[in-house]
Amino acid sequence: MTNSLGTVSESLLPIRDIAQAWGVSDDELLPYGTDKAKLSLAILERLKDRPLGRYVVVTAITPTPLGEGKTTTALGLTQALGSVLKKNVAATLRQPSMGPTFNIKGGAAGGGKARIVPSSALNLHLTGDMHAITAAHNLAAAALDTRLYHESRQSDAALKKRGLARRLDIDPETITWPRVLDITDRALRDIQVGRDDGLLRDGSPNPYFPRNSRFDITPASELMAILALATSLADLRQRVGRAVVALDRQGHAVTLEDLGVAGAVTVLLRDALQPNLLQTREGQPVVIHAGPFANIAHGNSSILADQIALRLSDIVITEAGFAADIGFEKFCNIKCRASGLKPDAVVLVATVRALKMHGGGPAVSPGAPLDPAYTQENLELLSAGLPNLGRHIDIVRQFGLPVVVAVNRFGEDTDAEVALIQRYASEKGAFAAVPSDHFARGGEGAAELAQAVLDATEAPNAFELLYPDDAPIAEKIETIARKIYQADGVEFSELAQQQLQRYEALGLRHLSICMAKTHLSISHDPALKGAPTGFTVPIREIRASVGAGFLYPLLGEMSTMPGLATHPAFMDIDIDLETGEIVGLS
Repeated sequence: MTNSLGTVSESLLPIRDIAQAWGVSDDELLPYGTDKAKLSLAILERLKDRPLGRYVVVTAITPTPLGEGKTTTALGLTQALGSVLKKNVAATLRQPSMGPTFNIKGGAAGGGKARIVPSSALNLHLTGDMHAITAAHNLAAAALDTRLYHESRQSDAALKKRGLARRLDIDPETITWPRVLDITDRALRDIQVGRDDGLLRDGSPNPYFPRNSRFDITPASELMAILALATSLADLRQRVGRAVVALDRQGHAVTLEDLGVAGAVTVLLRDALQPNLLQTREGQPVVIHAGPFANIAHGNSSILADQIALRLSDIVITEAGFAADIGFEKFCNIKCRASGLKPDAVVLVATVRALKMHGGGPAVSPGAPLDPAYTQENLELLSAGLPNLGRHIDIVRQFGLPVVVAVNRFGEDTDAEVALIQRYASEKGAFAAVPSDHFARGGEGAAELAQAVLDATEAPNAFELLYPDDAPIAEKIETIARKIYQADGVEFSELAQQQLQRYEALGLRHLSICMAKTHLSISHDPALKGAPTGFTVPIREIRASVGAGFLYPLLGEMSTMPGLATHPAFMDIDIDLETGEIVGLS
C-alpha cells in the first residue's frame, strides 16, 4: 500500500481526502468541520483480518525544561516515510492538555516544518474529549458526595424506596476520588470540600462530610487513563465500573458501579472513545487520542488509535511521553501489557544541548536566552553528558528492542558534536544513530532517519516485559527503581506501607505499576542530572487506578496538579480582531 497524499503543502487538505487515501470509508468518518474528524471503531471490525503494520515508538533522553523536540521528530519521521520514501504511514499522538498549552510548554503540535495541522485546533478544544473526561470525572465526584449525604439522613428502608438497593456505608477518611480541571492551578492542590458549619438550624449534625481533598489536572484523571487503555466500548464500560473511589467501613472497595454512576460516566465518554483524525503539514494522517501525562500518568496515546492505525498503515509512528525511563517504560509495561501489541523498533531522540546540560552545563530556563555553552562547540561538556544517552539506550535494550538514536539537530550544533554522539551511540549498542533536520526541512530533512528506522523494524526483536503480573506490588516497584533508574533501592513511607498492605489485601497485586516521578532526571530528584547512581527512591504515597489497571506510586515531591509559571504562555496569546486568527499560540 502507498499513500497518495505524500506531497508537501502549506495548506490543509480536506480531512475526507486524507481519510479516503488512507482507506477509511465515508461511513467510518465523523467530520468536525472540514479539517478534523473522528474515526468510527467499526474500522477495527472491517479490517480485523488485515495484517498489522510495523510499530515504532519514539522516546527520548532526559530533556531540558525546553523539551528536545520528540513530537517534532515523530512528525518529521512520519513525513519522511510518507513524502520521501512513499510508505503508507500514520502517526498516533496524544491530545495536548490546555494546562501546559497556557503555561510554560505552549502548544504540542510539533514545530517548524514538522507539524500537525490545524495546530490551533489541536492545542485548544479539538473535538471536546478533554471536556468530556472532566465532566465525567466530576459527575462521579458529585455522585460520591451525594451518596454520603443521603445515607447520613435516611434509613435503609427510605434508601431502598428511592431505588438504592443497599447502604454503601462509605468511610469518608478513605475517599481517593478527587475532582479535576484541565488548567494548571496550584491553589487547588489541597482543598476542603463541604462547609463545616457545625449543627444545622434544626439541630441536626452537618451532613456534608467536610474533608480534605484535592483537584488533579484532567490528564491525571483515572478516566483519562481508562480512555487511553480501553480496547472497546464494552471494555470502557467494565473499566469505568471497576474504578475504586473509597472503602466502606468494613474495608471493602467502593466502585463507580456501586455508586450507580458508571453507566452515566460511560455515556459521557462514548464519543470521546472515538479517536480524532488530523494531518501532518505534508498530508500524512495523524490520529490524536487521549492525553495522559507521562510524569503523573502513563503518558501514551490510546490503544484504539494504535490498533486502527496499524490496520490501515504499513508503518505507525507513536510517541511515549518524556524520556525512556518514564513514558517508554510505561508504554511497554502498561500499554503493551494491556493491548498485547509488540513494538518493532524504538527511536530515541537526543540533542546536543540536553547532553551538555547533563554534562554540567548551566541551568536552562524557558524564555531565557541559552548560555554560550549551548550555542558554541564544546566537546568536553558534551562528552561529560553522554552517559545519560547511554543509560537510555540501556533501558530500551532491556526490553529486547532495536534502538535508533535520532540526533535532533539545531542550527548551532557542529558536525564534530553530532559525530561524537553518533560514535558513542554506536559503541553503546544502538542499531543506528542519525542526525535529522526535520524542523528546518520537513520530511526531506528526516529521510536518512526514516530509512534507518525501516531497517531497524526488520532487525531481530526479543521484546519482553520487565516484571510478571503476579509479582508482589513492592517487588514490582523495586524492579523498576533498580533496573530502570539504577537506584540502590526504594524506601516506603509509613503511609505507603499501609497502602501496600491494603492493596495486597484487596487483591490488587495483578495491577501494573505507573511511577509518578520527575521528568528532569532518571532518578526521583530533578537536581540529579546525567546518569545518577547511589540514590534510594522515596515512595511517598501509592494511589490506585483500578479501572485503568495500575497503581501509581508518588516519588519524592511529585504533584498531580501543576502550577502556573511567573510568565505563562497565556500572556502572549490573543486574537487578531481583523483576521480572527489566533496569535501567540505555538
